[in-house]
Amino acid sequence: MQLSFLRPLYDRPGPWCSVYVDASANTEDAHPALDLRWRALQGQLTDQGADEATVAALDRVVRGHDPKVGGYGLALFATRGRVVLSEFLSAAPLRDLAHYGPLPHVMPLLAQRGEQVAWVRVLANRLGADAIAISAGGVPRRAHVVGREDFQLRRVQPGGWSQSKYQKSAMEAWHTNGGNVAAATVELAEKVGAEVVVIAGDVRATGVVAAQMPERWQDVMVRTDAGSRGDGSDNTLLDDLTVQTIAEVADQRISAKLDLFGMQEDVGAGLDAVVSALQRNQVDTMLIVDDPSANGELWIGPEPTQIATDPGQLAAMSVPDPQRVRADAALVRALVGTDAELTVLGPDEAPDLTDGVGAVLRYTDASTPGRGNG
Repeated sequence: MQLSFLRPLYDRPGPWCSVYVDASANTEDAHPALDLRWRALQGQLTDQGADEATVAALDRVVRGHDPKVGGYGLALFATRGRVVLSEFLSAAPLRDLAHYGPLPHVMPLLAQRGEQVAWVRVLANRLGADAIAISAGGVPRRAHVVGREDFQLRRVQPGGWSQSKYQKSAMEAWHTNGGNVAAATVELAEKVGAEVVVIAGDVRATGVVAAQMPERWQDVMVRTDAGSRGDGSDNTLLDDLTVQTIAEVADQRISAKLDLFGMQEDVGAGLDAVVSALQRNQVDTMLIVDDPSANGELWIGPEPTQIATDPGQLAAMSVPDPQRVRADAALVRALVGTDAELTVLGPDEAPDLTDGVGAVLRYTDASTPGRGNG
């Protein structure tokens, strides 16, 4: 999981208010229920010492957000009277939460987001296509391709002197339309860095589009006759196929990271090893087991790599006033500051991971803990 979207949270000092609230609009009493939940969270922030200006800024966002249909949540991060990051959660959070501290509490957001896979889906027929692309950060882009209709777009029945002329014209139009759809698909896929491209709809149209996709997109392309552009069409099967394909790619990515971690043997395993690697900018990807009950702490200084399990380590780095913070918050700050990635695991995916945390390293040297070095 890339974490660059969190960078604005670490470009300014705290302290930070972090809020997770169920904003679901799926019942008649949803609005008053949200009001009650938010009032309770406001009280918690105030009790923890949050300033009025920041709580007021959060209040404006919670009450003024554009409601969505169904179950969802909001994750908000604010400091010094300003909401710096506001994220919709695709489902309600496990529990409402209000946290005030030196660093933003982002782990619940990252655990719920999981592996973000950029994808493109094209729903095509012989007259064009409707396409949507979703980036790894969840930003949607759309395209609508209108094909040419200069010629009859269906084959005529045998007989008649113009049969071959019309069939040839129809095939030319199908090919041209398919090429335009393929070009629009490639443009969207390149913009979002797609790892999945689903070509769906009319079987002949998808064949023409797929045949004109560049070779480098063939390996990530899935073609299906599920779905239709017709008004009122039921595209549930297509939705299910899209979700399944994306999930498979995410699982493959996690498996690849676990394989790389396993190849390191005894290097990068456990909290002490990960903290040491972060101090040295060695971490490519940190692995962490999702544990909502975790409340461990670490010590930090002003810089992302100033992270330690003991304040004495920071004193040796000439950090005058180390701060004690949530361990997961400190770890994520260090990842963002060193352009490292994060993989969040379920308890069953890495049951033997020491301290529930490990790291795939960018490099190792003689002083790297492990392999008999410490």
